[in-house]
Amino acid sequence: MHATHLLLEEPIRMASILEPSKTNFYSAMTRIVGTLGSKSRSVEVLSGCLKAGMSVARFDFSLGDAEYHQETLENLKIAVKATKKLCAVMLDTVGAELQVINKSESSISLKADGLVVLTPNHDQEANSEILPISFDGLAKAVKKGDTIFMGQYLFTGSETTSVWLEVSEVKGADVVCVVKNSATLSGALFTLHVSQVHIDLPTLTEKDKEVIRTWGVKNSIDFLSLSYTRHAEDVREARQFLSTLGDIGQTQIFAKIENIEGLTHFDEILQEADGIILSRGNLGIDLPPEKVFLFQKAAVYKCNMAGKPAVVTRVVDSMTDNLRPTRAEATDVANAVLDGTDAILLGAETLRGFYPVETISIVGKICAEAEKVFNQDLYFKKTVKYVGEPMSHLESIASSAVRAAIKVKASIIICFTSSGRAARLIAKYRPTMPVLSVVIPRLKTNQLRWSFTGAFEARQSLIVRGLFPMLADPRHPAESTNSTNESVLKVALDHGKASGVIKSHDRVVVCQKVGDSSVVKIIELED
Repeated sequence: MHATHLLLEEPIRMASILEPSKTNFYSAMTRIVGTLGSKSRSVEVLSGCLKAGMSVARFDFSLGDAEYHQETLENLKIAVKATKKLCAVMLDTVGAELQVINKSESSISLKADGLVVLTPNHDQEANSEILPISFDGLAKAVKKGDTIFMGQYLFTGSETTSVWLEVSEVKGADVVCVVKNSATLSGALFTLHVSQVHIDLPTLTEKDKEVIRTWGVKNSIDFLSLSYTRHAEDVREARQFLSTLGDIGQTQIFAKIENIEGLTHFDEILQEADGIILSRGNLGIDLPPEKVFLFQKAAVYKCNMAGKPAVVTRVVDSMTDNLRPTRAEATDVANAVLDGTDAILLGAETLRGFYPVETISIVGKICAEAEKVFNQDLYFKKTVKYVGEPMSHLESIASSAVRAAIKVKASIIICFTSSGRAARLIAKYRPTMPVLSVVIPRLKTNQLRWSFTGAFEARQSLIVRGLFPMLADPRHPAESTNSTNESVLKVALDHGKASGVIKSHDRVVVCQKVGDSSVVKIIELED
């Protein structure tokens, strides 16, 4: 993969841009999270999504109940077995989300300059003059002149089902608003977003806890997407809750930054969370449009330096209804990759979009092209400078492995790990070649039964840019001898050869533990 690495700062022969891209076993280093829903829950479509490059499946509990999502997950398991493509599971909480209650699900037309009342009275039927909402504290939170956005759930921004409202007056528990643009609300679920106003609702609601306690535990979820994270304490409380639920205490928490509050407390949230999701849909409402790119670049940079995955949302909205992205969207995806993003999260595009497989495929292709011109040398120097000296033992080994791999033009880096931490540190330095993370199982007990770790750690690397996991045979435990390490290495090399990533005479950098020492070695493959 290193052979085609270019730099935008270097002269590029323009005609070479038109040359077809070479396909690789690993289509792109950047990962793709797909939200599963009505258009992406059959075994056939899910198999197509996995082959196209989806590595994490997101289950959004704002739409659909536990039974509905369980059916989708069972189909995903069948697709994983059929395609032999590993896929992690992400549960997305509802959190402090405000919803319009439209029991009849009939279309509602709102006219510009007209008035509409938002009421907590659920006995009212939703119509063009009054809209019941799920939150009874809105009247206390807003004031005259505040802006409220209302749109179809996972709104794309391009449809005519989104409307801007301006608070005209507060009447008791009701909020009277002026409609700023004509729109027809249609669909099963509408959400409200009040710009730059604190909403007094818990980040992890009782309903969220019940879903995690039942569906989450039953399915050993790999990631929890914590919607509307506003403070570091939100993450700490979620982690404390997970720790009471047995095995899913290992579940990684990704803080979803959706408003000004989350942005203001970003640094503290990043310290507590395992990763960050930049929810650009809601952020784009809270922030002035000219500030959105600045937040994205600053947030991704902070995640990169912390060695924690950064996930960007809302990139190819138009592909919900169209087979091709717009020019701006294609460039947006590429720029996210050049910024250092780990993963792209697709929402409406795969949940209700007409082309889920094609969307994943096109986003993957754009990511792969952008990765070819990613300035790894500059990024590496920047990261080393940020980390400073003295480096920790593991950080020193990881950066040395990447530097060695680039210097000898290695085809792949193979990292032996039990917790996944060493492999993630290597990926932090963004090598130009794939990192094969060989997860060595550990034997553990809860005093009632023995089990092996490893599956969680392997799946959790599926959201990290450039990391490709492989679970070692449990008969080769973490406290293994040199001979068993060589045996596992042979299996890893055979896997690399079978997938076409490495071939005869290629160089491979191996990072492993030998006794109490961490070792980086370079091997050259024979015929």
